[in-house]
Amino acid sequence: MIEKKTPDRRYDLIVWDWDGTIMDSTPTIVYCIQQACRDLGFKEPDDTLASSVIGLGIHDSLRRAVPWIEPAHFPKLTECFRRHYLAKDHELHLFAGIRQLLEDLRESGYLLGVATGKSRAGLDRSLAHHQIGHLFHETRTADESFSKPHPGMLLELSDVMQVPMRRMLMIGDTTHDLNMAANAGVDAVAVTYGAHPPDTLKEANSLIHVDDVPQLAKWLDENLTVRSQ
Repeated sequence: MIEKKTPDRRYDLIVWDWDGTIMDSTPTIVYCIQQACRDLGFKEPDDTLASSVIGLGIHDSLRRAVPWIEPAHFPKLTECFRRHYLAKDHELHLFAGIRQLLEDLRESGYLLGVATGKSRAGLDRSLAHHQIGHLFHETRTADESFSKPHPGMLLELSDVMQVPMRRMLMIGDTTHDLNMAANAGVDAVAVTYGAHPPDTLKEANSLIHVDDVPQLAKWLDENLTVRSQ
């Protein structure tokens, strides 16, 4: 692999999860899972269970969120979920401060990537709607790679962008993100403002837990480079 000529930096590539890390979509995803179940007459998962599956691919998410329904019903449940989500997709917002943070990192010369449980169509739609697609050098989605916590998306990003694992950092809001990073041998930062609460995030390894975007920006500013003593 090509070693980046940035000896003062700990990381060259920063990979981001999307839902719950960049975009404030957790409540909407939970609502859409529950509403799809109500529409079809299935027992709906509570908020905790529904939010616990966020970050996985849609098929894995629904199977874990509503394990009590017959497999034959999942296609129509998936279709119903997508219909509700598409109706609300345009209402979703980026977390305050995320856009500026991404712009600052890009301007500083860091490579930026996305590894998400969203579909390719869903991610591209969000990137276009929020007009931040130009900030990312490469992206991977669950329907074109392996679903988290399999390390596939990070392995592919490492290969395509020619960045060794030790020079990558993963930022995410779920244990699925953190376990994917661990499986790939990549350092990770956990944000607690998304889908998984702090107690759940403690079940997986990370360098630090940060509670909001300003804390994340501060930690990145202080830890992305190797400071002289």
